[in-house]
Amino acid sequence: MTGQEENVQSSRYTSGPKQLGDPDDKSLRKVEIEVLIPKIMRDRARAEKCTEEVAAFESCCKDKGLLMVISCRKENDKLKNCLTKWYQDEVFKSECRQIYLDERTEFRRTGIMKKHRNLLQQQ
Repeated sequence: MTGQEENVQSSRYTSGPKQLGDPDDKSLRKVEIEVLIPKIMRDRARAEKCTEEVAAFESCCKDKGLLMVISCRKENDKLKNCLTKWYQDEVFKSECRQIYLDERTEFRRTGIMKKHRNLLQQQ
């Protein structure tokens, strides 16, 4: 080396207004496909699609205490079936992928993470 540090990251991830990547790039990395998008799917399914099943399972767990593993199997099975149904729904998967891409685009454009953006909007 000649004393200058070489950038080992692809220009694809260091371009854009904040050097965080091109905001308009819609390609996905493996970690985004396998971890980040499924996290959005899981959170949305629990909060929006399977609310009754989540509430029933939580209520059962609170009522049964240490016996919940044995006593709440029926509620757990219903919750798992509901979540699995939504995980396999291609339209739902596409919606979650688009939500992720929109959040990533906004981050790359502004340099502000979603949770910090929400805090700024509340002030």
